[in-house]
Amino acid sequence: MEFLDFELPIKEIIDKIKKYESIEDKVSVKKSNKYKLLQKKLDQAKIDIYSNLTPWQKVQLSRHPNRPYTLDYIENIIGDSFLELHGDRYFADDKAMIGGLGKIDNQTFMIIGTQKGNNTKMRQYRNFGMSNPEGYRKALRLMKKAEKFNIPIISFIDTPGAYPGLEAEERGQGEAIARNLYEMMSLKVPIIVVIIGEGASGGALGIGVGDTIMMLENTWYSVISPESCSSILWRSWDYKEKAAEVLKLTANDMYKNKLIDKIIKEPIGGAHYNSEEVYKNVRKEILSSYKKIQSLSSSKLISNRRKKFYAIGKFKS
Repeated sequence: MEFLDFELPIKEIIDKIKKYESIEDKVSVKKSNKYKLLQKKLDQAKIDIYSNLTPWQKVQLSRHPNRPYTLDYIENIIGDSFLELHGDRYFADDKAMIGGLGKIDNQTFMIIGTQKGNNTKMRQYRNFGMSNPEGYRKALRLMKKAEKFNIPIISFIDTPGAYPGLEAEERGQGEAIARNLYEMMSLKVPIIVVIIGEGASGGALGIGVGDTIMMLENTWYSVISPESCSSILWRSWDYKEKAAEVLKLTANDMYKNKLIDKIIKEPIGGAHYNSEEVYKNVRKEILSSYKKIQSLSSSKLISNRRKKFYAIGKFKS
């Protein structure tokens, strides 16, 4: 387990417990008063730290290397029924964008999502979760296929943004994202969006238009990352903590400003502490959200979706 800078007090207590366990017999250790005292101290430290997280600390948690990624959710929620589909039929297959068919409780879904990779080699292979234009075009192709066969869509978002390279711009990165926004507004099937990590800029928005939008508790969703915002406003990364605060990018901020529909609870410490619980919660919320909108006509579905997004940024005089 890797620890972030603000988690070091927790690491110190865990190290003490491990050291104590290595000296004494493990069975007798758990019965000793010293072990119980250390365990109690650990539980209290977790409560003190994780119940008072700053926006920047939540951004750090959303990027935790042990946190589950899109393929982990697919494997544990969809399972063996997942059939991955590849390519945009124009240029290439983008490894940063996952897409395919799968079932939850005998209901078929089209699943799309950004994938980062869980080690250095896989992160390079997945381009660190940054999609090229062909990734967004692949996602759109699969969503259109879902619409044709009346299959609901699930979108998992965890990306630091769309790939900003020269070759991506040459192939129409902005147009690909804009086209997805335009087309997703009019898709005739339910779209459920779940932000499971980072939700950065157009890279997230390109697969982020939905009837129900949910965020895990320790995730963020914003037009720009705190570091980039700090660089623009203060010409330095040193103000990223302040930028994270003023951007109002946490799940609580998003819900308060009516930009999302639900916050999915995480175990204390983050999704990586008990991933099985997170998979269970996400699965439950996906099915619950789908049941609420599955009976709506396509025209009502589109009308409600458009109203949701038209209302964003509206101010009452």
